[in-house]
Amino acid sequence: MSDSDMAALRAREAAGDRDAVDELIELAGELGDMAELRRLADAGYSDAADQLIEVATEREDLAELRRLADGGNRTAAEQLAELTGE
Repeated sequence: MSDSDMAALRAREAAGDRDAVDELIELAGELGDMAELRRLADAGYSDAADQLIEVATEREDLAELRRLADGGNRTAAEQLAELTGE
């Protein structure tokens, strides 16, 4: 997907198009784009948070999982505990 396609999806997302949000989450998940997933999760999209946790777990990104867990995400806390044995 080109940068202009991504910009168009982000513009649709900003206008409240939930289909665009879903497309962005799916694409970011496929690409492992943690920055985009983080942006969407921080905007309140729980599907993005779930996808971010999945990618972070696959990469064993303890810092990201800890950030999410510290923010109150129980799934991230559970994944962090599993990876660290805490």
